[in-house]
Amino acid sequence: MAHKHSGGCNHVHTHSDAEPIDNHTCHCSVCKRVTGQPTTHVVFFNHGDLKVDNEKGLKRMPFNDQNPDGPLELCVCADCGTPIMLDDKQHRIRVIVPNLMGYDEKSLPATYHAFYDPTTGVPKPNDGRPVYEGLRPEFVWPKGS
Repeated sequence: MAHKHSGGCNHVHTHSDAEPIDNHTCHCSVCKRVTGQPTTHVVFFNHGDLKVDNEKGLKRMPFNDQNPDGPLELCVCADCGTPIMLDDKQHRIRVIVPNLMGYDEKSLPATYHAFYDPTTGVPKPNDGRPVYEGLRPEFVWPKGS
């Protein structure tokens, strides 16, 4: 059965039949450091909405090496090293980066810019999408378990 959104690698597959709760272009220093990209297209799903078919095939590590006890873990395939998702230890969200995690970017478009910091000297985005210094103001973190 085809799923609405799917990705992963040959060893670990993820999917969701639900829509994400947030899609943004991230400008934060952690995403820049982890991905090596100047900005990162980030998609949040409710934790229970993004399914993993082989959790034992995941290698987990802190997402932010400067805050190793933080809530997010970067999960990569233990066999091939492909990034699979970010998993929230508080079970609020699961996060994918479409261009790195096998997802169709066009079906999950970013709707705004998050964590833009004008002090970096990077020009403010002017593509018509809203630009915020954090997540969009109306974003509410889901309850964890």
